Amino acid sequence: MTNKRKADMYDPLSENFKRREFPFYWIAQINALYSQEMERLLKRIGMDVPRWRIIMILKEHSELSISDIASQAVAKLPTTTKIVYRMRDEGLVNLVTSSEDGRVTLVSLTDKGLESLELIRGSVSKLFRRSFEGVSSAEIQRTNVLLSKLFDNLKALSD
Repeated sequence: MTNKRKADMYDPLSENFKRREFPFYWIAQINALYSQEMERLLKRIGMDVPRWRIIMILKEHSELSISDIASQAVAKLPTTTKIVYRMRDEGLVNLVTSSEDGRVTLVSLTDKGLESLELIRGSVSKLFRRSFEGVSSAEIQRTNVLLSKLFDNLKALSD
């Protein structure tokens, strides 16, 4: 079988297409299972995936605009804005107007937001370790490189 013919099984238009060989099939399957497990873990502490994602982004960056958070979370700006304001009302984040641009709202974690982060990190770590059991660091790195390339290719479609 030639390389072109072999690659055909990955293309949904091909007669040789195999659903279980389609990379996006596995991405969707993994994402669905991961999301279900994260929802279960987060529900225990009164948290949800969108707020957890924002807390993790802010932990890494300390202060970001709402639009930067939406971009990094691959979420719509209006949705992210609603979540951030709800998080402010819950005492998880602080909001301040940028001194450089009054149209920009900057978001940072409060002590309560950091406490929420610490509550779930152990459980998320266990989920990570179980998910990647038998997978080497080099394999994780190669997976990240490949997924990053796919992300960039898909993002270029929307730019």
